[in-house]
Amino acid sequence: MAKDLPLLLQTLPDAPGVYQYFDKEGKILYVGKAKNLKKRVNSYFTKHHDNAKTRILVKKIADIKHIVVNSEADALLLENNLIKKYQPRYNIMLKDDKTYPWICIKKERFPRVFMTRRVVKDGSEYFGPYTNVRTVKVLLDLIKELYSLRTCNYDLSREKIENKKHKVCLEYHLGNCKGACEGLESEEEYNETIKSIRNIVKGNFKENLKWFEEQMHQYAKKMAFEEAQKIKEKLELLSNYQAKSTIINPSINNVDVFAIVSDESYGYVNFLKIANGAIIQSHTTEIKKKLDETDKEILELAIVDIRQRFHSVSREVFVPFRVDLGEDIKVTVPKLGDKKRIVELSERNAKYYRQEQFKQIKIVDPDRHVKRVMAQMKKDLRLSEEPIHIECFDNSNIQGTNPVAACVVFKNGKPSKKDYRHFAIKTVEGPDDFASMEEVIFRRYKRLLTENEPLPQLIVIDGGKGQLSSALKNLDVLGLRGKIAIIGIAKRLEEIYYPGDSIPMYLDKKSETLKIIQYLRNEAHRFGITFHRNKRSKSAIQSELEQIPQIGNQTITNLLRKFKSAKRVKNATFEELEDVIGNARAKKVFEYYNKNQS
Repeated sequence: MAKDLPLLLQTLPDAPGVYQYFDKEGKILYVGKAKNLKKRVNSYFTKHHDNAKTRILVKKIADIKHIVVNSEADALLLENNLIKKYQPRYNIMLKDDKTYPWICIKKERFPRVFMTRRVVKDGSEYFGPYTNVRTVKVLLDLIKELYSLRTCNYDLSREKIENKKHKVCLEYHLGNCKGACEGLESEEEYNETIKSIRNIVKGNFKENLKWFEEQMHQYAKKMAFEEAQKIKEKLELLSNYQAKSTIINPSINNVDVFAIVSDESYGYVNFLKIANGAIIQSHTTEIKKKLDETDKEILELAIVDIRQRFHSVSREVFVPFRVDLGEDIKVTVPKLGDKKRIVELSERNAKYYRQEQFKQIKIVDPDRHVKRVMAQMKKDLRLSEEPIHIECFDNSNIQGTNPVAACVVFKNGKPSKKDYRHFAIKTVEGPDDFASMEEVIFRRYKRLLTENEPLPQLIVIDGGKGQLSSALKNLDVLGLRGKIAIIGIAKRLEEIYYPGDSIPMYLDKKSETLKIIQYLRNEAHRFGITFHRNKRSKSAIQSELEQIPQIGNQTITNLLRKFKSAKRVKNATFEELEDVIGNARAKKVFEYYNKNQS
């Protein structure tokens, strides 16, 4: 610790604010917020940190600066801005939004409506940003179908229109524009259209639907059925667009919805913008963890960042758990009903995004995928190290015959088939799974120790508490208890058992950790059954040939080596048999089969 740090720690204020850590070169390492600066910053230097990165961070701190603010909400906002500005090494990364598209309603007479990626502070209205260009194009296509708007960039001042400075273009003749440039459409009428467009972009369809319906009825009363049909088509177009966006309860208005899913390395935060009962925006962002941040810490920072990015002024947010956003924003944690379902929808979006990212990473960056899976398994299974090398054992003794066991090996979450081993049970009489497991565990790890081969980080036993206890006995004998993690998996409900714990653990059915364990167990079962089947088959062949009088094991071995099966031995000619086992033995085998056939 630098000489002046103890003094700095003592003089920090008991007030909300933001703190910044710097290294000895003056480079910013970390930015954080606190309700109480003194307590929060001192905690870094007084408590033990389980996370290795946090311990490294503390060692590098050479200077501390702080900014006092009025409230925790202000601290959260300032923290967000400083992280984006300086991008400190130990902070989660917040992405910029400079390239997102917007819908612009230009500040001018007869405003144009178009997509842009540049926000110019000239009084124009900007809606967005949208995370998907396709969404903007669909919305603009809808607006174009519903309304006639100008697309030219003429200066349509009163003076120029009165002086006939402009002429209508092809768009007018195609029916896409009403000719405002020649004074064929009034400014009031055009502005009514802009008002309707503004409502659609905001997600408020109610007034527009009502207006189109009234127009349709008026044309129908006047017997103008062609015009009424055109309005009906526009009404259906708008209704269909609304139907794709509408949520269950249209009374839910002007609300931001957030949800988070996370793993060992990343948090995935989804944002849904609700207006007049419709989802008008959806966005999911991936946030890399740096110091083992909690879901609450990530979500608080992400909410501030996303609301800034999307210029949200909603006074209420729906979230899955309580977060601190200050007094100006109402935080609701729905417990049931439509509000709860909206939060669940947001969480589902975050999960789908996470799955898509995993698929892409698996293809583009397999090393990162493996690291993430290993880190997740370590966390899920409460291991002290990542299970790079896993071994799984399964016993097979169908109807009590030919007891065998299989050991399959996974490295980096994938089968390492060259390391698979099978065992014929030698010391156990009859079908005794527990004793068989004891024998196999002893033989496997006695050999690895003798040959100085690397040991696995995790052993998986196919079975419940009984099988696990049997495996543990010989790990104790070999002095490996506590050096290798070991678990049992019971098939019925996929319970995970730990040594000395009678209460099983249940993993999420969709988790990758459970999927890998199930894959291990199924692979061990398949490998064991195949070996068992081959052993029984060989045993059956052997026993048939043993029925031939005065034929020994070596003769049987020579016959099988040449003919592969008892059936081919049976069908062989005397000359073929004689070539393999000589005249005397060939005569005995040939006579045995011919006598049985006759």
